[in-house]
Amino acid sequence: MSEYVIEIPYSHLYPGLILDAPADTDDFLVLFGDDTESRAQLMRDEAGRPVLRVGGYMTARGTVIDERLWSVRETARHGDRLRLRLGRSLP
Repeated sequence: MSEYVIEIPYSHLYPGLILDAPADTDDFLVLFGDDTESRAQLMRDEAGRPVLRVGGYMTARGTVIDERLWSVRETARHGDRLRLRLGRSLP
């Protein structure tokens, strides 16, 4: 498994979910629990706060998830990994 991959056991992201992301890149792949995937990019909003842009994807059950921008409530570095706690998705 690549270090530039985040694995989550769910088919969707939601507020409060903690992602274990690579700390040395802002661009990585999210592998969902239903074997679907999406690209993600850690960015900053106009005020300098971290946000996570997640590309659109289709779940294994056929649900289409459009690209979304998520607020990041907390970040904590642990060695070469970065823990991101998601906030709400942004309009």
